[in-house]
Amino acid sequence: MNHEKDDELRRRLNSETSKLRWTELQRHYAGGNVIAVDNSLDLIEVAVGIAQDDTESVKKWMADGRLAKLGEIQAAAWLQADVELWAVVVKPWVLVQRVEQVSGLH
Repeated sequence: MNHEKDDELRRRLNSETSKLRWTELQRHYAGGNVIAVDNSLDLIEVAVGIAQDDTESVKKWMADGRLAKLGEIQAAAWLQADVELWAVVVKPWVLVQRVEQVSGLH
């Protein structure tokens, strides 16, 4: 892909990113389609990597434990707290990343 198409994809994915509560995403989790993205990664860059089938980056993120299908324990904790997440769809996946809390503020 050329840089212009990369930038276009980034803009499109960024415009499709939403803040949602975990309760709004449960049906996607039930379908096995939710992928958790660690906060150390840029959600849009991960979405671009998946959309472009960048297997090298995806495998590295997974090996580092920074990208994984959401597990039952995490899903239950997020349900109990009804956490707020950033979400973007890269079919068939819904990539989610917890909205970072600013320390000291509630």
